[in-house]
Amino acid sequence: MKKSTQVALDGPSGAGKSTLARRLAARLGFVYVDTGALYRTIALFMMREQAESDTEIIAKLPELNITISYENGQQHVFANGEDVSALIRTPEVSMGASRVSAIPAVRQFLFDLQRELANTHSVVMDGRDIGTVVLPDADVKIFLTASAEKRAERRFAELQEKHPDAQTYEEVLRDVIKRDEQDMNREIAPLRQAEDAVLVDTTNADLDQSEEMLFAVCREKLGL
Repeated sequence: MKKSTQVALDGPSGAGKSTLARRLAARLGFVYVDTGALYRTIALFMMREQAESDTEIIAKLPELNITISYENGQQHVFANGEDVSALIRTPEVSMGASRVSAIPAVRQFLFDLQRELANTHSVVMDGRDIGTVVLPDADVKIFLTASAEKRAERRFAELQEKHPDAQTYEEVLRDVIKRDEQDMNREIAPLRQAEDAVLVDTTNADLDQSEEMLFAVCREKLGL
């Protein structure tokens, strides 16, 4: 039985879930759990190990120990003791995360960790299947989305700050569309809006406006 308050935030790649979930958690005084970072950590580890097939990836899982710590409200993810938080934000790792997240054994590997975090802390947890699979009894469920073009525009702007020559806008848009197709059509826990989730579309909203939209949903659902 859960003793915590759970906010589940799902949505497609590039919808701003991580940024908005972090801000929302800080505003609510909750712990932010970036589940995408967990899948990215597995993807990075498997890329380093050159494990490509499902069989190879599953065989390597027992060699990986993922832990999470929070410093000044920021989530840090560790792979076998190494802080990989800054290493898992590349386009290659992003596509790898979509790939490994389609493997049932990988999802089960992370399932208990996610549930434990949500049952021992009041959390804002974001991902692709939080409201549908991981936290089906969450107090608040939000499905955050925006047009593919807007999501690509935002991601391109982020990449320009960190890696100016990494990708063109057209390449980012292709990646966003490809990621959507992968996430929505995978057999295990495909991306979809939970029946009792509130749809929030931020295509025409800036960051502050988007945060207010999410907080308004929480305020109503939690009686704040």
